[in-house]
Amino acid sequence: MKEENFLRRRFSLCPTSTTPQKQASRNLSSGKDLDIPRVSLVKDEDFLPPNPLNKNETCNGDMQCLSPACKSTKMDTLKVQKKNYREEKKRATRQLFSALKDPSVVIVAGWLKIRGSLKSWTKLWCVLKPGLFLVYKTPKSDQWVGTLMLHSCELIERPSKKDGFCFKLYHPLDQSIWAVKGPKGESVGSITLPLPNSHLIFRAASESDGRCWMDALELALRCSSLFKLNVPKSPESGGVSPSDVTNTGLYTLLQTVTALDQGLFRLNECEPDAISDKSENIEESENERSGKTSESDQSELQGEISLDRDGTTYIEELYEEFGEIGEASQTEMVSEENKSLMWTLLKQMRPGMDLSRIVLPTFILEPRSFLNKLSDYYYHADILSQATLEDDPFCRMKQVLKWYLSGFYKKPKGIKKPYNSVLGEKFRCCWFHPQTNSHTFYIAEQVSHHPPISAFHVSNRKDGFCITGSILARSKFYGNSLSAVLDGRATVTLLPREEDYIITMPYAHCKGLLYGAMMMELGGKVTIECKKTKYNTELEFKLKPFFGGSDTLNQILGKIRREEEVVANLDGHWDREVYLSDVDKGIRDIFWNPTADVRRQRLRRHIVLFEEQTELESERLWQHVTNAIHEGNQLQATEEKYLLEEAQRRSAREMKESGGEWMPELFEYDEMQKEWRYKYEDTQSWQPLTDIAQYEKDGVLQTIKRNLTNMLAPKKKHKRASQEMRCRRTSEQASIGSQTTESSCSTPDPSDDLSEDE
Repeated sequence: MKEENFLRRRFSLCPTSTTPQKQASRNLSSGKDLDIPRVSLVKDEDFLPPNPLNKNETCNGDMQCLSPACKSTKMDTLKVQKKNYREEKKRATRQLFSALKDPSVVIVAGWLKIRGSLKSWTKLWCVLKPGLFLVYKTPKSDQWVGTLMLHSCELIERPSKKDGFCFKLYHPLDQSIWAVKGPKGESVGSITLPLPNSHLIFRAASESDGRCWMDALELALRCSSLFKLNVPKSPESGGVSPSDVTNTGLYTLLQTVTALDQGLFRLNECEPDAISDKSENIEESENERSGKTSESDQSELQGEISLDRDGTTYIEELYEEFGEIGEASQTEMVSEENKSLMWTLLKQMRPGMDLSRIVLPTFILEPRSFLNKLSDYYYHADILSQATLEDDPFCRMKQVLKWYLSGFYKKPKGIKKPYNSVLGEKFRCCWFHPQTNSHTFYIAEQVSHHPPISAFHVSNRKDGFCITGSILARSKFYGNSLSAVLDGRATVTLLPREEDYIITMPYAHCKGLLYGAMMMELGGKVTIECKKTKYNTELEFKLKPFFGGSDTLNQILGKIRREEEVVANLDGHWDREVYLSDVDKGIRDIFWNPTADVRRQRLRRHIVLFEEQTELESERLWQHVTNAIHEGNQLQATEEKYLLEEAQRRSAREMKESGGEWMPELFEYDEMQKEWRYKYEDTQSWQPLTDIAQYEKDGVLQTIKRNLTNMLAPKKKHKRASQEMRCRRTSEQASIGSQTTESSCSTPDPSDDLSEDE
């Protein structure tokens, strides 16, 4: 009997064709009836066809001839493994060529100078894809030069005496980094200067462009071997279709790179032998049933908005440009060529004239929309999260003021003006708060073109604040200077406190149009007022005096009052240190200072995936103008800008002729309050019991809520084989049979005998 048990246990370890998974040694019986040698499992990949010359084969550590059935099983397993190997190899090849040939699967593309083997530079069009770096002679991608395989490359910044920004891709063992064939099967690339075999040195036109390329390459290098993890399989053949790769693989990869850094995806943590067949089968079936939910939960943990929630896909911005602190970034010497353009433009103007209908030259344009620029105030939105937690109304006012000041220190390089947003233009973005695991969403729309009015709404209900407002941008010409007045207000609402803080904006003043150096400053008086707490703040942005030094630039002075009583004074510079003097305590401390540490604490902004943007989204709408400005082609930028604005004028004329009236999609005008309001505004306080998460889809902010109806139902109790249970009334048994669907959110009764499924 013992011998039969031993043989049954031994032959049960032989793999079958229907269960190719690996078995764990911990799942085997210890064999109490008979002491046997230690069992050594044979892995699937180690199975070999039986050798007819060797009559004494080893089976699980014992020298004994295997039965014909066991030999047949091994052969079947090997065939299955070889078939899976071939299918996986074909799938990987199809996936790579789909990403290679699909023009939409591109991380970044643009012109770069590449140093050849003879140390001379040539300008080539470069396209970065997941795991691949393609080089062409022109943007049309019809003259292929070469393809770099990024999985074998390292990236490093390279110092250079010349203008621009240099970086280097190289093989650490000085081996070739080039692919043998091109994306269309080309074996020979286009004729160009000879390029090195084991490395390439690139030069971008500016540091900002170079940093962009560096960030994108680091992302591609880190993720080139992980691209297949997020590509769904075809239900028919297990393969990958090009559309799946295009729409899901790359973008899910971009979303999950942060999660990989944080260890949310623990790959190869356990050895294969440590996982039983049962646990593997259960895990696979659960992933098939609830894969979307698990991916959504993981993305929520690391701050990405999941595709599976049917919300908008946001990706993190790779690079953010900062101007220098102080006078350097606010002063610019205009070239002679641009001065002639300015003179031609100024001849058409009169002092006091409104410039909203004047087409400005592109050399003074900042390559982003005005709706985009208004979002600069929310990189430190976590300060507002802290404001809602303050019990003292004076401290809440100080936190709101600190957040307000945090939106000014980011400046463009030189004197730049953003694009005038066209009618119906929209911009969406969000910031992830790692401390509270929440998101601040920003929604903006150009609701009027003449006069130009921009409406915006900001919301983070989980952290307890929302902001809504509208800005009328007006420009006035005064001869040698002009002013851009931001007429309007924003309302910051602290939801748990039910407090509204009304905020106004300073104006931008540019001087030196005709003579002297051009300089941009902020000026005017602004207020922050809360009627409920009776606290108000008044700030004055002071212009630099004619004979003032650099210390008089960007000065601010202010007071915090409770009703008419001054409780604190402020002074300093809005792009540097700001000091607060507490009147009662007689203490003067640094209130706000955008140091390097503070800048590193900025929340990371996420923008809408380009493929999900509508035609009137800012980035998509102005893409050709922006690309021309980045390339330094002012003529092309002017032409693209004219075409875009002319199309808007033509659309407005056609609508007027047809008798139609354009209406904003996301905002509506409140006749009672005389202001623009977001249509889908939700100012209810966050309810942790019912509210799960806030997300955005097509500009509409929504909240996922938990259904409490089933949570409040009586819990299911198991039947007990006791006389007392048998004697209960039928009505009691019916009430006992009710079930709880959200057991994780309720506290079970200690007397309940809950099952594992609940």
